[in-house]
Amino acid sequence: MQLLNFELKNQILLAPLAGITDLAFRTVLREKGVSLAYTEMVSAKALCYQDKKTKELLKTTKQDSPLCVQLFGSEPDILAKAAVIIEDMGFEAIDINMGCPAPKITSNGEGSALMKTPDLIGKLVESTVNAVKIPVSAKMRAGYTRDTVNAPECAKIAENAGASAICIHGRTREEFYSGVSNWDIIKEVKENAKIPVIGNGDIRTPEDAKRMLSYTGCDFIMLARGTLGNPHLATQIDDFLKTGSYNNNITLKDKIDTLKKHIELMIEYKNERNAVIEFRKHLAWYLKGIRNSKKYREEANHIKTIEDVNAICDAILQDFDLI
Repeated sequence: MQLLNFELKNQILLAPLAGITDLAFRTVLREKGVSLAYTEMVSAKALCYQDKKTKELLKTTKQDSPLCVQLFGSEPDILAKAAVIIEDMGFEAIDINMGCPAPKITSNGEGSALMKTPDLIGKLVESTVNAVKIPVSAKMRAGYTRDTVNAPECAKIAENAGASAICIHGRTREEFYSGVSNWDIIKEVKENAKIPVIGNGDIRTPEDAKRMLSYTGCDFIMLARGTLGNPHLATQIDDFLKTGSYNNNITLKDKIDTLKKHIELMIEYKNERNAVIEFRKHLAWYLKGIRNSKKYREEANHIKTIEDVNAICDAILQDFDLI
């Protein structure tokens, strides 16, 4: 199956999650079955100004492929210029962020705020498509508010402007991550699109993934918050879509092994201090739901070294008589 000129092994994509989908996280999820990953969103303007921290978001390896770089911005000429930089760096696909609900993004008219100006969406996509030879996609929400749901209109505008694919998150900006993702909107977009449509929102189990594909008719699914502390979800979905069954018994030892691999990769790609501090949230997600998780998650808030991480893991394994 093909998307954005990539030949993919399955229909499972990894969403661009700010502060989460760094190189280490993408690597772990690829090993679990994700076929295409997206970078964290990158500011087009900061990239044009050669901001060092922004370029850190683009750190990758040969194994981190296929990869799509997500850009955000609201100025067509700046977005086009940033797209050229991305193409010159050797990346093979670009996605335009039209869905981020964060106030610091929407207050600048970027992210999901773009859905208030459909004409600008067309200009952004057209300018980017015309600037590069690599494919350009767009990721958007159902709308900005419950009263202004316009993803079908915005998706068609993006398609007519040259987008190669559209991803729809079934929530509005007003909802952030609350409530229930509206899959009817994804279905409507798919019914009217001539390009691939990616469904996003409320995929937390293999059954959810199959149901979204079946109900909406979307071509691909995009995993997001369901993978936090649970990278095995990708493997389960891949197995379920291919065989109709999956391993529903991911053991605590499996989780510990995965989180250890995750932190080791973070340290490999970043310095230990920064990696471990960033890993605090991941460790809390990995430990959610286990016995005495509150105690261990409180300890996770104070880890500073890899030894601290290993100590928590060893204490958990000992607590469950796994060592």
